[in-house]
Amino acid sequence: MSLKFEPIRLEKQQDYLKLLARCPQVASDYSFMNLWAWAEDYDLSWAWDDDCVWIRQSRPEVLYWAPVGPWYDIDWGARLVEEFNGPTIFIRIPDKLVEHWQATIKGQATFEEERGHWDYVYAVSDLIELKGNRFHKKKNLLNQFLKKYDYTYVPFEPQLIGQAMAMQESWCTWRDCESSPVLSAENRAIYRVLENWDQLNRTVGGAILVDGTMVAYTVAEALTPQSTVIHFEKGDTRFKGVYQAINQMFLAHNARDFLTVNREQDLNDEGLRKSKLSYNPLEFLRKSRVTFAGSIKS
Repeated sequence: MSLKFEPIRLEKQQDYLKLLARCPQVASDYSFMNLWAWAEDYDLSWAWDDDCVWIRQSRPEVLYWAPVGPWYDIDWGARLVEEFNGPTIFIRIPDKLVEHWQATIKGQATFEEERGHWDYVYAVSDLIELKGNRFHKKKNLLNQFLKKYDYTYVPFEPQLIGQAMAMQESWCTWRDCESSPVLSAENRAIYRVLENWDQLNRTVGGAILVDGTMVAYTVAEALTPQSTVIHFEKGDTRFKGVYQAINQMFLAHNARDFLTVNREQDLNDEGLRKSKLSYNPLEFLRKSRVTFAGSIKS
């Protein structure tokens, strides 16, 4: 393998974003904020090729993510053989690249859908307006919050980082993050983003304050010119309807210029899947696990 993997660095995020913009399809996994947030827990690294960036995770095992760049301009038959001389597993591969690989590397790879990694994609207008019977329960909970609490919605600014960290600490106490490897990892990812807020180029978010205390916050970023992605959304459930409120208010105040909102995966968590489905996704961005055999037959 000629690829030279190195730690993901903030200094190269603009170069990365330029290649990401050339991808025919952008899943939530590949936003720079997501790579940065989870780099330590997954031990993520990247290698820069002439026309793409390769992403590797080394924890809990060595796996490769989709290369980032102009997929349709690359001779994958030659490139994969050149870079990987044995069986190699790629995960989180968006369906447009899966289709392209199925057409170009023929029988030298196996493909298996990863339902837990599918992104949930919603119409921004649907989640702002909450119209009709499909959203009746969400609208009802939102209205309860609006009527019951003396709240203020504010765009997320650096001066709110301290409050967000304090709320996150309290949230983790309520949810007992220490007993959950998943929640502990997410907590570390959130702190990594908050601590580097000013250096991440596409950060945006919102928060709800009740009596001056933060009761909910959202951390998001622009994924494409048409879509925003919500990475983290936390609320104090002692305030009924708080999650419906932060979801609707953030989109209404900060995301009206986008057609869709990507709310990431459910990771096969049944409760999370039920919650994400209850918001009536417009579509799924499907992803697969691809095992490359290590050679291409002519």
